[in-house]
Amino acid sequence: MKALTWQGKRDVRVEDVPDPVLKEPNDAIIRVTSSGVCGSDLHLYEVLGPFISPGDVLGHEPMGVVEEVGPEITNITPGDRVVVPFNISCGHCHMCGQELYAQCETTQVRETGMGGALFGYTKLYGEVPGAQAEYLRVPQAQFGPVKVPQGPPDERFVFLSDVLPTAWQAVAWADVPDGGSVTVLGLGPIGQMAARIAAHRGYRAIGVDLVPERLSMARRHGIECVELSPDTAEAVRDLTDGRGTDAVIDAVGMEAHGSPFGKAAHTLVGFMPDRAAEQLMTRAGMDRLAALHLAIEIVRRGGTISLSGVYGGMTDPMPMLRMFDKGITLRMGQAHVRRWIDDLLPLVSDDADPLGVLDLTTHRLPLEQAPHGYEIFQKKQDGAIKVLLRP
Repeated sequence: MKALTWQGKRDVRVEDVPDPVLKEPNDAIIRVTSSGVCGSDLHLYEVLGPFISPGDVLGHEPMGVVEEVGPEITNITPGDRVVVPFNISCGHCHMCGQELYAQCETTQVRETGMGGALFGYTKLYGEVPGAQAEYLRVPQAQFGPVKVPQGPPDERFVFLSDVLPTAWQAVAWADVPDGGSVTVLGLGPIGQMAARIAAHRGYRAIGVDLVPERLSMARRHGIECVELSPDTAEAVRDLTDGRGTDAVIDAVGMEAHGSPFGKAAHTLVGFMPDRAAEQLMTRAGMDRLAALHLAIEIVRRGGTISLSGVYGGMTDPMPMLRMFDKGITLRMGQAHVRRWIDDLLPLVSDDADPLGVLDLTTHRLPLEQAPHGYEIFQKKQDGAIKVLLRP
């Protein structure tokens, strides 16, 4: 089959790889019909090379049609249309029993000390072949795949794999009071949907970004916007009686602009030998923390910061005095996808499209053009906000 493979820093290629096969009685094989390019994929494209091997298949935002199932699978059958969550969870262990599916004890990658396995995401998370491919093997298929109706376009449902649950969790964990306010830092796909979900739930949502196309898209959905500048925190306080918003969602993570040292460190680590780079990234602070520091400044005293953007450093400096003095609550982590599906599926199935899922994808590309999709997404060219690949 054809699949997108990682070959090196900023080097991804569509190649022929072996077709997936059933390995366990609770596996399924999915024929992929759509697979998103995620901001997290850009971390592999740019800086996480020490944890990935040439030839690894990328991608973790798929939907498609069930082709084959193992003998223990009764919840789905060949021909079913399904969305596959990006995290691989069993549904029955201690952590899954608490709906902490990203921490599944059945799939935890204990040799690297990480949580549950992820599709297409480095040896840190199990090095499971990813979904930017024609076919995908789905472990733990007794729990993971979500059946969706036949008929509507993939764009209606594909974001249930990652974008929508991540955004929903970001809002849920922001703990916004009834009628309260939230600032969303970063209006990429997660930030766009987090802002829309916040507005849908009756909160005042203020979006911050510096890319004109992202600001324009957010405004189309009624989101107040502030352009990123040295005065962003003051601008948000001016809109909120001088206090700041009740909560801030950091949907940027380590891709943040504004930290020259962090950018230089990321560039350096990308060209180091893998073993040395691994040691640096797992023992030293490698993140660009501009977005998190801005969140700390924006949030009102006693407010909550919800992190959905990915951070990767181990000893990053934090302004603990400022955080303690303001009484900030901080929540973070991978999205527990299946925890939020019951909330989201009725919304994406609604023909009124209350979350505007049909207005998120900016580029629909055949799998063969995936390297181009990565490039324009990483460089924020051609108005790229969300790229979907179609095998």
